[in-house]
Amino acid sequence: MSAPSTARSTGPGAAMVLSACLSIQVGAAAAAQLFDDLGSWGASALRLLLAAALMALIIRPRMRSWNRMQWRSVVALGLTLGGMNGFIYAAIQRIPLGTAVAIEFLGPLVLAAVLSRRGRDLLWVALAFVGMGLMGVESATTAATLDPLGVVFALLAGGFWALYVLASAETGKQVPGLGGLSAAMVIAALVVVPIGASGAVRVVAEPGLLLFALAAAALSSVLPYSLEIAALRRLPSHVFSVLMSIEPAIAAVVGWVLLGQSAGAMSLTAVALVVVASAGITLGQGRPRAAPEPSAA
Repeated sequence: MSAPSTARSTGPGAAMVLSACLSIQVGAAAAAQLFDDLGSWGASALRLLLAAALMALIIRPRMRSWNRMQWRSVVALGLTLGGMNGFIYAAIQRIPLGTAVAIEFLGPLVLAAVLSRRGRDLLWVALAFVGMGLMGVESATTAATLDPLGVVFALLAGGFWALYVLASAETGKQVPGLGGLSAAMVIAALVVVPIGASGAVRVVAEPGLLLFALAAAALSSVLPYSLEIAALRRLPSHVFSVLMSIEPAIAAVVGWVLLGQSAGAMSLTAVALVVVASAGITLGQGRPRAAPEPSAA
């Protein structure tokens, strides 16, 4: 009787994570169309501004009632969102999408290993790590050059991604609904805009670029982060992190389909390893403990 109950509780959270992964990468492909005109930081700034505006209009968070602990979690989430988004766009401008996301994933993957309490979970993490390594090796060996600065940016994005997992989980516990995420998006925009403002303003001369910016804002921010914060209320942080291991595989597919970046035998092998690791850690977990919903006060 416990197994069906576990499946019912784990299944929706896993579906949310996978949907968020797909949405983020399609949004990243849309944002890549802005890099030539706005630059990576300009595209990131514009995307975050639009996403913050959309979420503020839809959610309308009641921030006046928040206490110091709630604000602390929201500010932390905003800072991690800003760093994660800014640096991964800077990386994607310099190295292929699949490579950038594979390197970025080292952050949450290490977090999953640190948070794990079961030896079996560490084996699944190791298997996912092998998959990421294969994908990174193929991308590095088939590319003419792998921009070192792009690799550094991807590693920085990975560090912020790991912090985002923790900050998002804490915000989900402290702030009811999506109000905390909405406010954090505004903070993220305020962090990135000073860096990317000079590029973002170029959209005035090319209003058609707003369509790509809106697509990136909706697909890479509003929809996936809403799904992720809901998933983190249903899944332990380390399970969430390893489920996210599917994202580099999705990034490779999206890069191939939408950006013309080919995938070879190593990438296909990596996809298989990642899927097995994700399924293994999800099915091997006991009943997830959902984060308690905070009171409206």
